[in-house]
Amino acid sequence: MESIIFLGMNPDMWVVLLTILVVFGLMLFTKLPGDYVFMGSMVVFVTTGVLPVDEALSSFSSESVIMTGALFVIIAGLVYSGVLQWIVKYCLGMPKTYGKALLRLMFPVAMLSTVLSNTTVVALFLRAVKMWARRLGIAPSKLLIPLSYASCMGGTITLIGSPTNLVIAGFYADDMGEAMGLFTPTVVGVFCLVVGILSTLALSRLLPVRKSQEDALENVSDYTVELLVPTECPHVGETVEEAGLYKVPGGHIIEIIRFDHEIISPVSKDEFIFGGDRLVFSGDVERILELRKSHQLVNATHHVFTLDEVDRNRRLQMANVRFTSPLVGKKMEDTDFEEKNDVVLIAVAREGERIQQSPREVVLEKGDTLLLECSPSFLKHPANYQADLQLFDSEKVPNIGSKTIVSSLIMVAMILLSSFNVLPLMTSCFLAAFAMIITHCCSIRQARESIDWGILLIFAGSVCMGLAIEKVGLAELLAANLLSFSGNSPLLTLTCVCLCAIILSELVSNTAAAAILYPVAYQAALTMNVNPMTFCIGLLIAVSCCFASPVGSPTHMLVYGPGGYRFSDFMRLGLIMNVIILAATLFITPIVFPF
Repeated sequence: MESIIFLGMNPDMWVVLLTILVVFGLMLFTKLPGDYVFMGSMVVFVTTGVLPVDEALSSFSSESVIMTGALFVIIAGLVYSGVLQWIVKYCLGMPKTYGKALLRLMFPVAMLSTVLSNTTVVALFLRAVKMWARRLGIAPSKLLIPLSYASCMGGTITLIGSPTNLVIAGFYADDMGEAMGLFTPTVVGVFCLVVGILSTLALSRLLPVRKSQEDALENVSDYTVELLVPTECPHVGETVEEAGLYKVPGGHIIEIIRFDHEIISPVSKDEFIFGGDRLVFSGDVERILELRKSHQLVNATHHVFTLDEVDRNRRLQMANVRFTSPLVGKKMEDTDFEEKNDVVLIAVAREGERIQQSPREVVLEKGDTLLLECSPSFLKHPANYQADLQLFDSEKVPNIGSKTIVSSLIMVAMILLSSFNVLPLMTSCFLAAFAMIITHCCSIRQARESIDWGILLIFAGSVCMGLAIEKVGLAELLAANLLSFSGNSPLLTLTCVCLCAIILSELVSNTAAAAILYPVAYQAALTMNVNPMTFCIGLLIAVSCCFASPVGSPTHMLVYGPGGYRFSDFMRLGLIMNVIILAATLFITPIVFPF
């Protein structure tokens, strides 16, 4: 019986299976960083003896991990030399209809995503698309989901289009002893891309019209108020807390401007009040203005804040709360984020509307847009906040010049060398990364900061998990159960694999889905004596094309806040798109790579 087979698994199988379930649970229901979770699984495999230490550590030297690190440096060279910004500036144009705008957006984004990180492409296009939408008279929410979809689909066209592609290719190379080529998935990927873009165009009426959360925060004077402390005010000489001004009904103090123009922000409880001080409050303006009567304050002669002000030591910055941020579920007043980063929370917007209460008392949710007042040093140290917030317009736009041409040529050379088999893909990536640094397209510091070590650790952990699944025989067992269900039909088995990949990728990282399902798919192909490449390519498409959940892709998370979306907005169109792309994958993959 099946239950006997299940209970008859050896201890190593149990360890691997339970570890996979724990990994899923932690990623679904906790805010633990993915790299912590996957490194923890590696520790479990080593300490329980499932994998020897040297075999587990070999995942760090996997080609997929090393190549992904090199690609981060290449992308940094393209960003800091201005190549990507130039493309964004000149590719959009001024289409006359919404349909043409979709095509004008999705094709360039998809093409860029064939060679660059999907997240990088979407982050670069995000601000430009929002401004472009305003010029065209189109709600940004009608364009930002297609922006994310296009990047996901474009990432399947080449091997370097998505790091997950490299993970699958690495598994395949280890098992088959031969490497995939740069353009191995291209025909299948292009077909699915064309189907996906046309389907998005046909179903565009399902895209919502939402007010952007950032738009809700643009008129700063609506929710900040500046009051002057007269010299005869009875609270002169008291601390902010003693005067009852640290936390007031409907808001809180965010800044003090002294008579000598010294700016104090954030304001501590024991900061003294002097005559002539300008006190800046954030929150419900109507309630804050009652301080004029209760605390004998008067209106200031001008308002402090403007969004485009450039001559101050502090500036305003909008940011979105990441889905995995430790701030989710907390009030800002209960954290040390402001004090640690020298910032002040001024307002919070959710689903296109500013929340009308004291911002520091708002329980933050995924995708919330925050308006922060911060010092220039805050933007210079992204490592301090990037786990919590996503900023889109903090980078200085580089000048277009000779380095723009040089970095473009380096990228083209890398593609040509690998595509014509002059050099292996990993070697050409390494040379390109090195060339970006020695030609000063990016500095060593910029190259180092561009590498997302968390992603590399996740990939290493995923490779280790795939090794464990295969080594203990769990892949063989799962494949046998899959084949018993599919009746040894290659097409039905491929359908089951791709369907499982889509479902898993909607819930957890697509890398994790690939690591779990690849060994099963490969073993199923061997058992049926069919072409493993068919299953690899099908899996590669399925884990990347997940559209029904904002957590299905990092790019979906990027556009969630700026688009003012709700969770249901992704499901409405995404479920249909999942079915369409699944059908397209099952149709084209066996044609290009026969069973």
